[in-house]
Order: sequence, then C-alpha cells, then structure tokens
Amino acid sequence: MRAVGLDLGERRIGVAVSDRAGALAVGHSVVARTDDWQAVVDAVRELEAECVVVGLPLSLDGSRGAAARKAEVDAAALRALLDVPVEMVDERLTTVSAHRGLQAAGVRSAARRRVVDQAAATILLQAWLDGRRTAPREPERERS
Repeated sequence: MRAVGLDLGERRIGVAVSDRAGALAVGHSVVARTDDWQAVVDAVRELEAECVVVGLPLSLDGSRGAAARKAEVDAAALRALLDVPVEMVDERLTTVSAHRGLQAAGVRSAARRRVVDQAAATILLQAWLDGRRTAPREPERERS
C-alpha cells in the first residue's frame, strides 16, 4: 500500500511517501502552507497514494492541546477533498528527532529549517508503517 505522510507545520507541510509495499518511507517534498489544500491534494494524487497519514501533535502527556485540535480540523478538511482514507498518527517528538538526525548528519542550521518538516513527515510515516507490520491481526476465519 502506498501511503503519503504529512507533517503539518505552521508555515510548511512536510511530505513523505512509502514504497508500494508499504515498508519504507522516504522524504518527498515540502509545500508552503496556504489556506487551500491544492498543493497537498496534487501531491497525494501525483504519488498515487492509497492512504494519507497526518501527524497528530499530542502533548507529552498524551492530551490533545490546541495544536492537536487544529491538526484534527486539518485532517477533516483533507478527508473532504481526497478520495483515499486519511488517518492520524501520534507525532510527538518527530520534529525534535528530525532536527537531531539532520544535525548529526552535518546539515547546517539554515538548510535544516528548510527540510525538517519533510524529515518529520518521513519519521511519522515510517512509525505508522512499522506499527501496521507489528499490529496483531485478526485470525483468518475458516471457509466452509
């Protein structure tokens, strides 16, 4: 299953995409955050996504603060525009992890700011993909 991950930043939206097998997430792009979702809709269609995964920025204690509520509103708007499922995944600390990973890779501060949303989208999409592989599955029913 090809999935697209979105990290909804204040000014930019990071976009990541999985391979067709749904095993590996890679960064794709960063789009400017605007009042309409056309750039995101276009990316989802171009990438032939079968599912969209939106980061849910829960508070460290797991509660839904203002940022999480805004992300939920944004996900609802995307559901109305897309003909594929839109799921949400806990994205706590993905941006922090993305910053650290980019810094460890030697990416300078100015360049890091331009790609951190894409890296965060990749981290959250990979976590979602990994969760799907490790989630318990319902036993198959016997066929008569």
